[in-house]
Amino acid sequence: MTKDKIGILIQQGQKLFHTSDLKVLWNISNQNTLYKTIARLIQKKVLISIQKGFYSIVPLDRLDPIEIGFRAINHFSYLSTESVLSKNGIINQSPGKITFLSSSPANFNINGVSYLVRQLKPQCLNNTVGIVQNDKGVFIASTERAIADMLYFQPNYHFDADSIIDWKLVKNYQQQIYL
Repeated sequence: MTKDKIGILIQQGQKLFHTSDLKVLWNISNQNTLYKTIARLIQKKVLISIQKGFYSIVPLDRLDPIEIGFRAINHFSYLSTESVLSKNGIINQSPGKITFLSSSPANFNINGVSYLVRQLKPQCLNNTVGIVQNDKGVFIASTERAIADMLYFQPNYHFDADSIIDWKLVKNYQQQIYL
């Protein structure tokens, strides 16, 4: 029985799961049965508890912190603002937190990494112009989308490498997303 549950998780091609995922994957409707199954798998070190209701099947140090944050949010979100701007050389200072945009604000830490989730209104969040999905399933803003997002939150934000920014595309994104 336990081997079947483990096999189902391995077949998914992902390593991070919420309680609600496990309920569906294992087709368990009884909450008590679900929690006992999870507890047994944690005890056997098959599942690693990351935080309440969030689990991994591999040690966290073998996972990408961006993927961990993205999966922890558990509803539509995408990497943007300082994280994207720093990675792409638009700002010189490395952000202290990995930054996402989603429908609810949050601050949390997992495995020594800090995450900031900024709240974006639904009509802007659901406009996926300038957002791509990487091979791990994480949605990531393009440089220009991240700039448009940053200007939405902080209209006077200073960009260190503003000469390499495609300002025409940024304005286009702002008109499509925020007006």
